[in-house]
Amino acid sequence: MASSHKPRKRRKEGTPEPMSRDVTKQNPRSSISSPRFPLAAFLWPAKKSISQWVTLPLILMVVGLFRWATGFWGYSGFNVPPMHGDLEAQRHWMEITIHLPVSQWYFYDLPYWGLDYPPLTAYHSWLLGKIGSIINPEWFALDASRGFEDQLLKVYMRATVLVSEYLIYVPAAIILNRKLGRMRSVNTWESLVALVAILMQPATILIDHAHFQYNTVMLGLTLASLSSMLAGRALWGCVFFVATLCYKQMALYYAPAIFAYLIGICVLPKPSGSRFFSIAVVTILSFAICFAPLLLGSVYDRYREIPASTAEESSLPPLLVFLPFRLNDQAWYYPPLFQLTQSIHRIFPFARGLFEDKVANMWCAIHTFHKLHNYPVGQMQRISTVITLISIWPSVMTISLFPHRELLPWAMASTSWGFFLCSFQVHEKSVLLPLLPMTILLSGERGLGTEMRAWIGWANMLGAWTLFPLLKRDELRMPYGVLTLLWAYLLGLPPASLSLYFGRQSKNGELKVITKILHLGFYAAMIAWHVGEAFVPPPQEKPDLWVVLNVLVGFAGFGVCFFWCNWQLILRSGLMEDYFGVRMRIEAADRKKKQ
Repeated sequence: MASSHKPRKRRKEGTPEPMSRDVTKQNPRSSISSPRFPLAAFLWPAKKSISQWVTLPLILMVVGLFRWATGFWGYSGFNVPPMHGDLEAQRHWMEITIHLPVSQWYFYDLPYWGLDYPPLTAYHSWLLGKIGSIINPEWFALDASRGFEDQLLKVYMRATVLVSEYLIYVPAAIILNRKLGRMRSVNTWESLVALVAILMQPATILIDHAHFQYNTVMLGLTLASLSSMLAGRALWGCVFFVATLCYKQMALYYAPAIFAYLIGICVLPKPSGSRFFSIAVVTILSFAICFAPLLLGSVYDRYREIPASTAEESSLPPLLVFLPFRLNDQAWYYPPLFQLTQSIHRIFPFARGLFEDKVANMWCAIHTFHKLHNYPVGQMQRISTVITLISIWPSVMTISLFPHRELLPWAMASTSWGFFLCSFQVHEKSVLLPLLPMTILLSGERGLGTEMRAWIGWANMLGAWTLFPLLKRDELRMPYGVLTLLWAYLLGLPPASLSLYFGRQSKNGELKVITKILHLGFYAAMIAWHVGEAFVPPPQEKPDLWVVLNVLVGFAGFGVCFFWCNWQLILRSGLMEDYFGVRMRIEAADRKKKQ
């Protein structure tokens, strides 16, 4: 049977690709093109004759060097007993997964960094713990290794973040970058410029390689899912997105957009029951495969008569407590059901309250003026759920009614901003989720143009700025300053450059006056805040004054990002054109009747 695959036509040697005026500018006298911003200037030599097989490895080495250098600084919880911080939490999960039976992973000593992420995180921790214990068993000795802060352990943990990122996030970013470029006929050199901007995104580097986490594994799986759906492979997109959810539950921020898009392609342009059935089956099977080791492990541990928890930890998960009937704890189905409900209880910690720390979202901003902890937790859960659903409704409806692939990043950005601003139990680090689909749009049509670069750059600078109080606690001021200012310089953004707002821009690329006033006002507020925070101590009765101001300014800016992404989604969907077109036809018909 003949293959349907058609090889891509190669460009003839020496034939230059068409250049966009978004990245280059032309001297009217000499007709010589030059780069518009420093990042394009750095990659200018790669524009003509250097092969991608040379350029891409060089790019990956350079961005990897920045990541590794960032890791030389401190990390979350360094020398802060007894709980330490996020590095100790990740190390502890490696410790318990390699030493304890599977059935005890979600039960063991929960007050001390009990496992509260989905199973793929546990499997990842098990693998890294096994490798690390070969190098030095003391790093992950059960209980005895708590608070271990050996420098070689730090090197190993930093290396696991870098390797995990280069195995998952970086390949997914490269593939999606090329896919978006080909969809909109963006030339190869501009795609490389956009790729460097994406990989040098400061907030992601600071959280994973300075503060310490493995967010890029989740974000990489998200990019793999998005790339599959843009390529028309919805089933593979489902597989990767289920893996994303099974690695970190924060990926639920994207779930409404993904779900609405999948429903849309099953219904429009005509209903397809087979497509719906295949998507449902693949999704269910993917979840089953992800949870299978945990659930089957609990069955095997019951066979070996290993208890899931000690007497002190024997309370039933709330999902089992609320059942209207009693289950037989000796039945064959009880151990996997017990494990499943306990893992869900740990993954979704509703009992922790509306928020734990000061984060630039609606609830923390309101709490500044009206104390929300006076209300029952259950009531606040219901209110936040309703407001979150209202906030994501426009984007969900738009992507379901207009399920165009190129709209999916906009829908994901819109729903994730809605979750970040309005949902329950939001962390500062969750800002990485809405920033990801926004930043990846640099690879698309006119992604490096004036408007897109200004908005995406401003959102990223604001996002990194709201992380400063968290990074300051970890003594990470220097990497914060270097990475954020470097990114601003490379993309020609304030405070490094004002050329994007006042320089000669490409034809039809001039920013609107309201956009200039809005962005520059926020940039000025961020700079003023840094000056004040550094030199003006807060009053004794208000020790958190500067952090609260950071929250209020950040919330206002993120609210603007939320509305901008929703507006761009609606505008690009054609909904406004359809609406005004229908109105014009109705008005024309009315006028004709009156005549």
